[in-house]
Amino acid sequence: MLQPAVKKETRNVLIITVIGVALMLIVFTILHLIIPDKVPLDYKVFLGGICGGAVAFLNFFLMALTVQKVASMEDRDQATRMMRLSYSRRLGIQCIWIVVAIFAPCFNAAAGIFPIFFPSIGIKIYGIFRKDLKTPAVPASDTDSTPAAQPSDTESDGQGSV
Repeated sequence: MLQPAVKKETRNVLIITVIGVALMLIVFTILHLIIPDKVPLDYKVFLGGICGGAVAFLNFFLMALTVQKVASMEDRDQATRMMRLSYSRRLGIQCIWIVVAIFAPCFNAAAGIFPIFFPSIGIKIYGIFRKDLKTPAVPASDTDSTPAAQPSDTESDGQGSV
């Protein structure tokens, strides 16, 4: 059973990945219209984008499942081993996908590989605009005479917790 926070973030990553793939397909379309001899726009592009997006989402989902399981573990060494094993497996899945995307004739390699980066890029962009990650403001009168204020133990740590 997924925890509510994991469900929410997984849904966000799915949305980010779908938007990323859609934007990538739009860029392929525009480039194809401008330079049709150099940029193809066929089923290989769409199939590569969809499968690459699925691999990217699967990677995040498997990581979320592992983190959820590790968070409930008491043995720190076992938790570390589990995270490392999960990372190795997920990296292996991505590497296998990259090889398949490059060598299988039914995929456009670029369209298959680009989506792997969409969740990471999207999460970073999302983090910039999240309202609960605001840094504490320094009063204007204090900016001239004192160094930048550091958050105290009672203020937000920038991760959404207080």
